[in-house]
Amino acid sequence: MGSYLALQNIKPDLILSSASLRTQLTADGLAEQMKYDGPIEYMDELYLTKAEMIVNVLSLQEDKYDTIFIVGHNPSFTELIKNFQDENFMKLPTLGIVAMELDIDSWADIEGGRGKIKSFISPKQFRYYIPKQIRDTLT
Repeated sequence: MGSYLALQNIKPDLILSSASLRTQLTADGLAEQMKYDGPIEYMDELYLTKAEMIVNVLSLQEDKYDTIFIVGHNPSFTELIKNFQDENFMKLPTLGIVAMELDIDSWADIEGGRGKIKSFISPKQFRYYIPKQIRDTLT
């Protein structure tokens, strides 16, 4: 997944991750594959929490960050996605990545914000075909 993000030249300004070992390893792996050298914050508040807590964490972020990646757990992430948009979204799969554009001017305004899913990818999309640029990074 990180290789795909790198191929698309997608990088965050900040990565927030649950403090669990598995999510720390996932966040670190994504950062490495994207050649991301910015801040990664491992937070107990994102470990097995509710969508409201994720919103609270985001509301406290500095506005200098335009793009924030959050690495965490379901079912709270599926709930979070559903809370921000009106489209039918079933479930975020393991290692699924959703890019959402929020209609807010400041992270402090996120609580009442609405958003739109800009992209959604999951590992199953690459089950039968992996682009050569990604395949080359795996060997």
